[in-house]
Amino acid sequence: MFLSKISKLWKVWELRTLVLISLSIQVLLILFGSHRKRIVTKWVSLLLWLGYLLADSVATLALGVLSHNGDSEDHSSSANQNNDDLLAFWSPFLLLHLGGPDTITAFSLEDNELWLRHFLGLNVQVGVAFYIFIRTLSETKLPGAKLWLVTILMFIAGIIKYSERTWALMVASRDNFRESMVTAPDPGPNYAKFMEEYCSKKSAGLKAEIVCEPEPRSQLRRRRRLSHGSNYVEEESKIISDEDLIFEAHRFFQIFKRLIVDLILTFHDRNESQSFFMKRSWDQAYKVIEIELGFVYEVLYTKAAVIHTLTGCILRIFSASSITSAFIIFYLSINKINYSKIEVVITYVLLGGAIALEIWSLTRLVFSEWTIIWMKKKNLNQLSTLLFRVVSYFRPIDQPRWSNSMAQYNLIKFCIKDQSSIVGKMMKLIHVKEIYDKFWYRTYIGVTDDLKTSIFEDLNQKLRNATDSTSYKYFSTCRGELALQMIDYYDDILDRSIKVEFDESILLWHIATDICYFLDDGDHHKEINSEKILSNQRKSRAVSNYLLYLLVSRPFMLTAGIGQIRFGDTCAEAKNFFHRLEIEIDESQACRKLHEVDTQVPPIEVKGDRSKSVLFDASRLAKSLLKLDIEKRWEMMSLVWFEMLYYTASHCRGNYHGQRLSLGGELLTVVWFLMVHLGIGEQNRVESGHARAKLIVDM
Repeated sequence: MFLSKISKLWKVWELRTLVLISLSIQVLLILFGSHRKRIVTKWVSLLLWLGYLLADSVATLALGVLSHNGDSEDHSSSANQNNDDLLAFWSPFLLLHLGGPDTITAFSLEDNELWLRHFLGLNVQVGVAFYIFIRTLSETKLPGAKLWLVTILMFIAGIIKYSERTWALMVASRDNFRESMVTAPDPGPNYAKFMEEYCSKKSAGLKAEIVCEPEPRSQLRRRRRLSHGSNYVEEESKIISDEDLIFEAHRFFQIFKRLIVDLILTFHDRNESQSFFMKRSWDQAYKVIEIELGFVYEVLYTKAAVIHTLTGCILRIFSASSITSAFIIFYLSINKINYSKIEVVITYVLLGGAIALEIWSLTRLVFSEWTIIWMKKKNLNQLSTLLFRVVSYFRPIDQPRWSNSMAQYNLIKFCIKDQSSIVGKMMKLIHVKEIYDKFWYRTYIGVTDDLKTSIFEDLNQKLRNATDSTSYKYFSTCRGELALQMIDYYDDILDRSIKVEFDESILLWHIATDICYFLDDGDHHKEINSEKILSNQRKSRAVSNYLLYLLVSRPFMLTAGIGQIRFGDTCAEAKNFFHRLEIEIDESQACRKLHEVDTQVPPIEVKGDRSKSVLFDASRLAKSLLKLDIEKRWEMMSLVWFEMLYYTASHCRGNYHGQRLSLGGELLTVVWFLMVHLGIGEQNRVESGHARAKLIVDM
């Protein structure tokens, strides 16, 4: 009897519950959808992931229930027919929900590749909703016939919303996104015709000569030669308004978005970008890149590429007008006495929710940086300035456009804590320990202004030393070579540590950095009053832990290798070593114990090559580093880590950078864009224009 009552109750409330859950999910997605590009909190990502997956399932399930509504035996009564008439009015709302909010069309880049599936779903779900409407209309008596008009209006809005989402997914799919930026085929000057003319002149006995004019070169360096000597002075950084920063960021976005799909740049792109960024201060340079990456995120994961077009604006006006008209007609013209009070209340909730979400979307559409840019292009400068002030009041320009944080993963800390972790042992029994380790031992720290400034100044210093395009490419391939050159000291261990496989190099320097840090902290505490040394220590450890996090949790962002195998073997050896001590130790003690091990003989000669552990190779590296002066050592180590960061950023595929934009962003992506804007890297494949060849004939 109890189960029978539950079954009857669920039969009555099933459809009501599903449509209200569907509306609630839409509210959740529209409120939190845009936050994920600035937040790395795990529960927010989990909540959005569940909401994104459930949104389509719940709406589709509700449509299925609606399609079978009225099949019961008591359907013949007039009251039930009227209620069915009202319930059929709910089907367009479910199409509206399937269209999703403007703030999130794709949870990950892979969702964009499923646009054809969504297109098929659009046709199927519209067909189901239309079937529900036609069937109910044919069965409905006169009292509910006025609902056909409001239902059609909601159908228009629902189809527009669902079409917008499918369109946005199609535009952001890798193939379509790439094709939209591929330039028309360029055959170049007519070589055959030119050589035919040249050969004919030579055959006629005339003295013919081909003369090529050199490509005009622009001033790329941020320095100018004084008229009275050969010294160089820096150009002063020029500050531009925050409103202009948005416009410039959008201008560069139109050029550099092709990096996401691994398309190339020209020397014109490099020169234009360099001339802009070399005149900016470090904070304005980062701000432009943050805004630019924000545009990339919106194109890939939201409806921005659709709604910020003329067609998109027209469709949005139609959908908003349809929803508003449907609400007014339902409120003024429909006699609600013929329907169940609960169904009427839920209908008002659906209409009110649709209008509220539409108002929210229209507000975001108008008060957005895309609108500011459009106004500036139309020379509506006063309006754009006014709109910028309004937008900046609610979202200050100084507010970070990404999480502004970097994940941290420390090998020695992990080995110490994991060795005595009961939870870790339990996770190992159910074969999920690797997943548990990646999440449980990961922490986050803010990206400091000191780190940003140092990276910006180091890249600019490298740029000053560039002489040609080969130099720009060379800087992105260095993994510490330039940093070691500054110490004017050759050591075979140091030299080898940056020439081994990249994942091995990261592990070697990561452990060596920790050893040096904790030994210096105890042995040279009086000398480390220098803010410069402390700053280099903080930066070195931050980047060291960040790159290890990439190696452990994001190996696809690094060059191909066996980093995870090396990490596992190194951790296993470290745990065995610490277990032999038979005492509980902290990181400082662990590093000192590692340093005390006699490593005169290379580990490979004793252990062989089966285990890929680099634990005591790193101890040997630390001993070599500790021979250097403390100030010079940490300055060099910070530069080595910077070069490893540059190498990782420039060798990571564009789509992997794009994937991380939806999860708070990565420092690696910001650094990558900064490098490319300064011309450092291998993205510039066009180094000159068409040759200005002339045929000179001496008569």
